[in-house]
Amino acid sequence: MRRAAALAPLMLGLVAASGAARAQEATGEITIWSWDIAAAALERVAQDFMAQNPGVTVTVEDLGNQQVFDRTLAGCAAGGADLPDIVSVENHEAEIFWAQFPDCFADLTTLGYDETAAGAFPEFKRTELMAGDAVYGMPWDSGPVVVFYRRDFYENAGVDPSTIATWDDFIAAGQKVQEANPGVSMTQGDLNGDTEWFRMLANEQGCGYFSNDAASITISQPGCVAALDTYKKLVDAGLVGAANWGEKISSNNAGTVASQLYGGWYEGTIRTGVPADQAGKWGVYQMPSVSADGARAANLGGSALAITSASDAPEAAFAYLQYALGSSEGQVTMLREFGLVPSLLTAVEDPYVQEASDFWGGQAVWQDVLATLPNINPSRGTPFFGDADAILRTVQTGFLNGEYESAQAALDDAASQIEAVTGLPVAAAQ
Repeated sequence: MRRAAALAPLMLGLVAASGAARAQEATGEITIWSWDIAAAALERVAQDFMAQNPGVTVTVEDLGNQQVFDRTLAGCAAGGADLPDIVSVENHEAEIFWAQFPDCFADLTTLGYDETAAGAFPEFKRTELMAGDAVYGMPWDSGPVVVFYRRDFYENAGVDPSTIATWDDFIAAGQKVQEANPGVSMTQGDLNGDTEWFRMLANEQGCGYFSNDAASITISQPGCVAALDTYKKLVDAGLVGAANWGEKISSNNAGTVASQLYGGWYEGTIRTGVPADQAGKWGVYQMPSVSADGARAANLGGSALAITSASDAPEAAFAYLQYALGSSEGQVTMLREFGLVPSLLTAVEDPYVQEASDFWGGQAVWQDVLATLPNINPSRGTPFFGDADAILRTVQTGFLNGEYESAQAALDDAASQIEAVTGLPVAAAQ
């Protein structure tokens, strides 16, 4: 991956040059389906794109996340009826579309997307967007995982986050932080309703629900067992306050939590949501690892853009993708104005990314977040992600409540259930 990162500036220069040539020639009207802040970001970038390419008109429709998913599935099932030119697709759901309706989407390699373009993005973002030799989506935003923390709470406890390299270090630090700041939890997790902690820790360990060739179930492999064991250690140590999404935000605002483990997109949630007097009190550090020399990078969340086969202007649609996603100009605009974390490897070199932030205590937070991109392990969602996640959610809750004798036993049970639902074999024990 280091080689890919080193070559990325050259690759991007080639991609941008070819994309600019195509963009100047592109004409037509294109419509994009997206949701919420993502839709706003695409519309903002569309203004710059249309200014440079007056022959193209771009319309972004904000339908909401679930509506985009449901209407895209329905449109594909109806042979492409009523679909737009471009759809937003969440990475972990992408393979549901490719598996059921591969003919519903344009293979981007037929429009000019090649190995040069692909090399501008980290491998983990590309894995779920391919089916065989076909590429059905271009990487958009990502979720490099970091620890968001309250500088003042750590300082009260005499804890230097640069010394936290392992989850055992995090536990030791957390006990000090909670003792020095009565009423404050070291961190929080949705103990009953979400698997995000497990998925972040497992991805860090190079493990996921399925193998990277999507041919077997790997949730009971050692990396996943270590992830679930680690999560329970944190919970049993009394460091993980039970909280759903909204309760975490309330705790951030109230100053009752010292750390949140999330994808980089959570930066905007904190910065724009907490009271003004918390400015300068927050910072970011690299997620700890299971072992002293282990990986310290993971991803949570992220999307792509796909061009439908129903598009009447696929060349114009691809030119837009080249500008919005294949250039630092497009991706950093969406980062700067909407907090969408780029997947483009060269974005880390942008002057904005390297700026120190007053809110984050003078830290160049985006440089630290994006620096982890080349180190993130791929993780296949497959068409069965939803089934596997629902099973793991129940098993995880049981394990945290002491219903299994070990993490291995819990994940063996999960693997068996996933096998029954998907028909995929459980990978041999390592």
